Amino acid sequence: MTIRATLAAWLLASMLTACGESGEALTEASTDSLLIHNASIVDGSGKAAYTADLRISGERILAVGTLDRLPGETVLDAGGLVLAPGFIDTHSHADSDIFEHPDALAAISQGITTVVVGQDGGSPYPLADFVARLEATGTSLNFASYIGHNTVREEIMGDDFRRVATADEIAAMRDLLLEEYANGAIGLATGLEYDPGIYSDSNEVLALAQAVADAGGRYISHMRSEDRWLHEAVDEIISIGRETGMPVQISHFKLAMKSLWGSAPEVLAKLNAARAEGIDITADIYPYEFWQSNMMVLLPERDPTDREAVGFALAELAPPDGIWLTDFQPQPEYVGKTLTEIAAIRETDAVSTYSQLVQESQAMSEQTGRGADSIIGTSMTDSDIGQLLSWEHTNICTDGGLVDLHPRATGSFPRILARYVREQKLLSIETAIRKMSGLAADHMGMRERGYIRPGMVADLVLFNADTVTDRATPAEPDALSEGIVAVWVAGEQVYADGQALAARPGRFLKYAP
Repeated sequence: MTIRATLAAWLLASMLTACGESGEALTEASTDSLLIHNASIVDGSGKAAYTADLRISGERILAVGTLDRLPGETVLDAGGLVLAPGFIDTHSHADSDIFEHPDALAAISQGITTVVVGQDGGSPYPLADFVARLEATGTSLNFASYIGHNTVREEIMGDDFRRVATADEIAAMRDLLLEEYANGAIGLATGLEYDPGIYSDSNEVLALAQAVADAGGRYISHMRSEDRWLHEAVDEIISIGRETGMPVQISHFKLAMKSLWGSAPEVLAKLNAARAEGIDITADIYPYEFWQSNMMVLLPERDPTDREAVGFALAELAPPDGIWLTDFQPQPEYVGKTLTEIAAIRETDAVSTYSQLVQESQAMSEQTGRGADSIIGTSMTDSDIGQLLSWEHTNICTDGGLVDLHPRATGSFPRILARYVREQKLLSIETAIRKMSGLAADHMGMRERGYIRPGMVADLVLFNADTVTDRATPAEPDALSEGIVAVWVAGEQVYADGQALAARPGRFLKYAP
């Protein structure tokens, strides 16, 4: 059968099973199993690809090797296409819009089968409510979550957060954090460039991290700085790993300042020294030279009237031509325009324009209680991205939602395969897949996903290594990638032929230390 025909046959078999027409027990001789024949298997471990067959029965991989068709079994001839573990996005914001988009097309169309949310210090709260709603709604994706430091800090300190927390407040944060963690979270996530976490000191962060470490959890961080004070920020996360003994991960690894460009070897040497000391420090990365955040993130002193600080940001962190608005509620007509273009409209210089825009956004935020701006800023170089990506302890992420004006949300994983594997040959396909699956699972403490092995959950992606590529751009951020042929989550097919299917086998993955 052709791939299109066999995918249709498998979907029909799955529908019949769901309707109770094929209720035989899941045994080796079951007729509801799927045999994927003649696949080039890249198993997530980093070892060389090999040609084999794979059998799915229920939600598990039953066997891998040279396999004969069982009576009544559906067979899909992969025709030598690559079969890999489903990709794991270790830094996702899919929690922000999964209930509006339960098919999670932006993710599954990349081969992503599991997302890890609760990032940058912000997490669904209460987590138990999020999990209950996820289970009631149904989703194509698996979810796991961290507990956000900023979320906990806001709950305890309210609007009075622009200061160091007291001992009593830290104790209250710790209690709330552990209460949330007990609902199955992976650990603690900090966003130390964002309010309210930017006002915390290292003692506060360490106390909370230690509480989670004692409970068996992990730590992930959008560090205090990715630019001006990058080395100090790296020292802080290394110190947290050293003091607590817990695994620590750097979020969306980058060198986001001109003066840092070319210094990747120095940063990696520091991380390698920490690992040699016994500190389990890792990182994730997305493959773009530009990021997305709010306008105030470029101003750590939070003073948009400080022209010197604004000037430094535009000279060193993101040039006016490399900044464009993706949200600006005071004047929505600015969305899609660069800072240079807006400055020309306002007939003023870029520094004055940026200062004015931030102040106007802040005024609206105070009125509505919600953020009023978002920008994409260009701050990295492809050479640095390549070196950070190549570090053996870096896995892949998107840092995106399911509807996003940054193309990373729809294109990150295929972009790695097209740009850094096929075009630049920076990574082998086996190394790239490992960074997307097995290594990511290891970094998140996931034991049943990330590898193709008998007994593992059948989260799988089938793709054409010769054609897979990203199509999303800043102008068309929702353009779906090409070359991803099929995706399975827990043995159920959720994606085929460019479309999300009806199955909703995704679940919340509770962390078990």
